[in-house]
Amino acid sequence: MIKETIQLNVNGHVYSLKKGRDYEEADTLSKVLRERLGLTGVRVSCEQGACGACTVLINGKSALSCMMLVTEADGCDILTIEGLDGSDPVVDAFVNTYGPGEGTAMQCGFCTPGFVMETHSLLNENPNPTDAEITEALSGHICRCGCYHGIHKAVEKAADHICKCKEEANE
Repeated sequence: MIKETIQLNVNGHVYSLKKGRDYEEADTLSKVLRERLGLTGVRVSCEQGACGACTVLINGKSALSCMMLVTEADGCDILTIEGLDGSDPVVDAFVNTYGPGEGTAMQCGFCTPGFVMETHSLLNENPNPTDAEITEALSGHICRCGCYHGIHKAVEKAADHICKCKEEANE
Protein backbone atom coordinates (compact mmCIF):
# COMPACT_ATOMS: atom_id res chain seq x y z
CA MET A 1 0.00 0.00 0.00
CA ILE A 2 1.38 3.40 -0.99
CA LYS A 3 1.42 5.93 1.82
CA GLU A 4 -0.15 9.34 1.26
CA THR A 5 2.83 11.13 2.86
CA ILE A 6 6.50 10.22 2.94
CA GLN A 7 9.39 11.81 4.81
CA LEU A 8 12.85 12.38 3.43
CA ASN A 9 15.74 13.57 5.57
CA VAL A 10 17.85 15.35 2.96
CA ASN A 11 21.08 17.07 3.96
CA GLY A 12 19.83 17.30 7.55
CA HIS A 13 16.43 18.77 6.68
CA VAL A 14 13.22 16.75 7.02
CA TYR A 15 10.74 17.08 4.17
CA SER A 16 7.19 15.76 4.35
CA LEU A 17 5.98 15.08 0.83
CA LYS A 18 2.36 14.48 -0.06
CA LYS A 19 1.40 12.07 -2.84
CA GLY A 20 -0.27 13.88 -5.73
CA ARG A 21 1.09 17.25 -4.67
CA ASP A 22 4.82 16.69 -4.16
CA TYR A 23 5.37 13.36 -5.86
CA GLU A 24 3.69 10.65 -7.88
CA GLU A 25 4.08 6.92 -7.21
CA ALA A 26 6.31 6.46 -10.28
CA ASP A 27 8.64 9.40 -9.51
CA THR A 28 12.29 8.59 -9.04
CA LEU A 29 14.26 9.97 -6.15
CA SER A 30 16.41 11.99 -8.58
CA LYS A 31 13.33 13.66 -10.06
CA VAL A 32 11.98 14.69 -6.66
CA LEU A 33 15.38 15.87 -5.39
CA ARG A 34 15.92 18.03 -8.48
CA GLU A 35 12.42 19.21 -9.38
CA ARG A 36 10.68 19.38 -6.01
CA LEU A 37 13.56 20.19 -3.65
CA GLY A 38 15.74 22.14 -6.11
CA LEU A 39 18.87 20.07 -5.48
CA THR A 40 20.27 20.30 -8.99
CA GLY A 41 23.68 18.98 -7.95
CA VAL A 42 22.01 15.61 -8.40
CA ARG A 43 22.66 15.14 -12.11
CA VAL A 44 20.42 13.14 -14.38
CA SER A 45 22.04 11.86 -17.53
CA CYS A 46 21.25 8.32 -18.62
CA GLU A 47 18.26 7.55 -16.35
CA GLN A 48 19.29 3.89 -16.60
CA GLY A 49 21.81 3.58 -13.76
CA ALA A 50 24.72 3.32 -16.18
CA CYS A 51 26.61 6.60 -15.67
CA GLY A 52 26.68 7.33 -11.91
CA ALA A 53 25.89 11.04 -12.31
CA CYS A 54 22.86 10.82 -10.02
CA THR A 55 24.73 9.20 -7.10
CA VAL A 56 23.67 10.24 -3.61
CA LEU A 57 24.31 8.69 -0.22
CA ILE A 58 21.39 6.92 1.40
CA ASN A 59 22.06 6.01 5.01
CA GLY A 60 25.77 6.47 4.27
CA LYS A 61 25.95 4.22 1.19
CA SER A 62 26.03 5.27 -2.44
CA ALA A 63 22.84 4.84 -4.45
CA LEU A 64 21.77 5.68 -7.97
CA SER A 65 18.86 8.04 -7.38
CA CYS A 66 17.55 7.63 -10.94
CA MET A 67 17.00 3.92 -10.28
CA MET A 68 15.13 4.35 -7.01
CA LEU A 69 11.51 5.32 -6.52
CA VAL A 70 11.13 8.22 -4.12
CA THR A 71 8.82 6.07 -2.01
CA GLU A 72 11.72 3.65 -1.40
CA ALA A 73 13.62 6.48 0.30
CA ASP A 74 10.84 7.14 2.83
CA GLY A 75 12.45 7.65 6.24
CA CYS A 76 16.01 7.48 4.91
CA ASP A 77 18.89 9.87 5.49
CA ILE A 78 19.92 11.25 2.11
CA LEU A 79 23.07 13.25 1.44
CA THR A 80 23.58 15.12 -1.83
CA ILE A 81 26.53 17.21 -2.97
CA GLU A 82 24.72 20.29 -1.61
CA GLY A 83 24.92 18.78 1.88
CA LEU A 84 28.72 18.86 1.96
CA ASP A 85 30.36 21.89 3.49
CA GLY A 86 33.16 23.98 2.04
CA SER A 87 35.83 22.25 4.11
CA ASP A 88 34.95 18.77 2.88
CA PRO A 89 38.22 16.90 2.15
CA VAL A 90 36.78 15.04 -0.85
CA VAL A 91 35.50 18.21 -2.50
CA ASP A 92 38.83 19.90 -1.73
CA ALA A 93 40.75 17.03 -3.32
CA PHE A 94 38.65 17.18 -6.49
CA VAL A 95 39.00 20.96 -6.76
CA ASN A 96 42.75 20.89 -6.14
CA THR A 97 43.75 17.99 -8.37
CA TYR A 98 45.17 19.42 -11.56
CA GLY A 99 48.52 19.82 -13.21
CA PRO A 100 51.41 17.80 -14.59
CA GLY A 101 51.42 14.19 -13.47
CA GLU A 102 47.94 14.45 -11.96
CA GLY A 103 45.69 15.45 -14.80
CA THR A 104 42.52 17.13 -13.63
CA ALA A 105 39.70 15.72 -11.55
CA MET A 106 37.22 18.17 -13.03
CA GLN A 107 36.84 19.50 -16.51
CA CYS A 108 33.23 20.25 -17.43
CA GLY A 109 32.11 19.21 -13.91
CA PHE A 110 28.90 17.44 -14.91
CA CYS A 111 29.97 14.07 -13.50
CA THR A 112 31.77 15.50 -10.47
CA PRO A 113 28.93 15.32 -7.91
CA GLY A 114 28.43 11.62 -8.61
CA PHE A 115 32.15 10.88 -8.32
CA VAL A 116 32.39 12.92 -5.09
CA MET A 117 29.46 11.11 -3.50
CA GLU A 118 30.83 7.71 -4.57
CA THR A 119 34.20 8.66 -3.10
CA HIS A 120 32.50 9.52 0.19
CA SER A 121 30.82 6.13 0.23
CA LEU A 122 34.11 4.37 -0.47
CA LEU A 123 36.10 6.30 2.14
CA ASN A 124 33.36 5.88 4.76
CA GLU A 125 33.81 2.12 4.44
CA ASN A 126 37.51 2.02 3.66
CA PRO A 127 39.53 5.17 4.45
CA ASN A 128 42.71 3.70 2.94
CA PRO A 129 41.71 1.96 -0.32
CA THR A 130 44.12 0.33 -2.72
CA ASP A 131 44.34 1.42 -6.36
CA ALA A 132 42.24 -1.59 -7.34
CA GLU A 133 39.58 -0.76 -4.73
CA ILE A 134 39.37 2.83 -5.99
CA THR A 135 39.05 1.63 -9.58
CA GLU A 136 36.33 -0.84 -8.60
CA ALA A 137 34.37 1.75 -6.59
CA LEU A 138 34.41 4.25 -9.45
CA SER A 139 33.75 1.69 -12.19
CA GLY A 140 30.04 2.57 -12.44
CA HIS A 141 30.75 6.21 -13.26
CA ILE A 142 31.32 7.83 -16.62
CA CYS A 143 33.33 10.99 -17.24
CA ARG A 144 32.73 12.11 -20.80
CA CYS A 145 35.78 14.39 -20.62
CA GLY A 146 38.02 11.42 -19.80
CA CYS A 147 39.43 12.73 -16.51
CA TYR A 148 39.75 9.27 -14.96
CA HIS A 149 43.43 9.60 -14.02
CA GLY A 150 42.82 12.91 -12.25
CA ILE A 151 39.71 11.58 -10.53
CA HIS A 152 41.69 8.58 -9.26
CA LYS A 153 44.38 10.97 -7.97
CA ALA A 154 41.72 13.07 -6.22
CA VAL A 155 40.40 9.98 -4.41
CA GLU A 156 43.96 9.14 -3.33
CA LYS A 157 44.45 12.71 -2.04
CA ALA A 158 41.18 12.63 -0.11
CA ALA A 159 42.08 9.27 1.43
CA ASP A 160 45.52 10.55 2.44
CA HIS A 161 43.99 13.64 4.03
CA ILE A 162 41.39 11.63 5.95
CA CYS A 163 44.01 9.13 7.19
CA LYS A 164 46.34 11.95 8.31
CA CYS A 165 43.51 13.64 10.19
CA LYS A 166 42.67 10.37 11.97
CA GLU A 167 46.32 9.85 12.88
CA GLU A 168 46.60 13.39 14.26
CA ALA A 169 43.42 12.91 16.28
CA ASN A 170 44.86 9.75 17.86
CA GLU A 171 48.14 11.45 18.86
